[in-house]
Amino acid sequence: MIDINRIRNNKEEVEKALLKRMDNVNLDELLEWDKEKRQIGTLMDGYRAERRKASDKIAELKRAGENTDDIVKEMKELGTKIDEGMIKYTELDKRIFDYLALLPNILDDDVKSGGKENNEVLRTNLEQPKFDFNLKPHYEILKDLKMVDYDRGVKIAGEKNWIYTGIGARLEWALINYFIDTHIKNGFQFMMLPYMLKYECGFGAGQFPKFNDEVYMIKNEDEDEKNVKFLLPTAETGLVNLHSNEIMNIDELPKKYFAYTQCFRVEAGSSREEERGTIRGHQFNKVEMVEYVTEDKTEQAFDELLNIAEGLMKSLGLHYQVSKLAAGDCAQGMCRTYDIEVWIPSMKIYKEVSSVSNSRDYQARRNNTKYRDADGNLHYACTLNGSGLATSRLVPAIVEQYQNEDGSITIPEVLRPYMGGLEVIK
Repeated sequence: MIDINRIRNNKEEVEKALLKRMDNVNLDELLEWDKEKRQIGTLMDGYRAERRKASDKIAELKRAGENTDDIVKEMKELGTKIDEGMIKYTELDKRIFDYLALLPNILDDDVKSGGKENNEVLRTNLEQPKFDFNLKPHYEILKDLKMVDYDRGVKIAGEKNWIYTGIGARLEWALINYFIDTHIKNGFQFMMLPYMLKYECGFGAGQFPKFNDEVYMIKNEDEDEKNVKFLLPTAETGLVNLHSNEIMNIDELPKKYFAYTQCFRVEAGSSREEERGTIRGHQFNKVEMVEYVTEDKTEQAFDELLNIAEGLMKSLGLHYQVSKLAAGDCAQGMCRTYDIEVWIPSMKIYKEVSSVSNSRDYQARRNNTKYRDADGNLHYACTLNGSGLATSRLVPAIVEQYQNEDGSITIPEVLRPYMGGLEVIK
């Protein structure tokens, strides 16, 4: 959520920044509501001061044995004015809050306008793998080697679902365990989160109310939406709310967490060739990192998360690229995002396996996460997140980039200890 003070003091600058990813922006009405709210607040403070004076006067008159009827009547009138004023004040406060809740974060100055077409590739790792035999797509290899059962996944759960079987399940689990061990070595605290979260978590992460329809809501027909729970779409949603409505001490920061979870998404893409296999589904595995830091440490934390995610990709020996996202491709609550995109040879396309994003204080303002500095002053914390990593696209990338002419798959060296020393799947 954007700080209202920033809008008051730099309206044109904020409007210009928001136009990077909004069709039109006019904050005049918001500022009129804010002005009226502050005027009412000042008026209420005056009425309260008058009421305190009247209360003192009543006590003084009673001690002197004098009549207090007129001043009691005055106090009641002041009370009525205060009650009426507070109704209007509360109404304006909610109107302002709801308006701010729908505004996206302000992007960093160097983030380009536009959508995917303006994403910028910053660097690549390794060359695109070359093959001197007929390349097979991952979904055929995974089926031939009995690593994934697509048909039974659809039978028991519907379209865009699959079952990792046998050695395929072991490969998926090896990836997850390798990532977990790496993050622990890097000083992140391992968290096992609930998969069902309260509505406030979706709001605090910046995903609700705009993207309510992209998650699986769990509610009774007559239940109010804000009292429902939902299946988490990413562990970030839970991790950035761990300290909601809390005040941390500055010496507790940075806080570094990671979690392995299943992730659940209603929107599962199309049935295009590039979405086949395990590329996109309603449920997938992901390991997610989150950091809580002070404002002056956000760039350092961003680089750390990106370096860790890239380090995992490099250790797997995969060809990938790092892209800086343009405004229209950044998530609602983020001011900067870099994607790590792995190469899928059979599709001749890159697919995202990690997004590293800086939210600054946008999420903390929504879920009221603060810290106290050395002088005792309160500040909103800054939160960042990075996938480390999502596996449903890594398995296809490993299977295709490491495939051999005889139909077997060479297992990346770093995963072999997690697969009982197995070197080749055949």
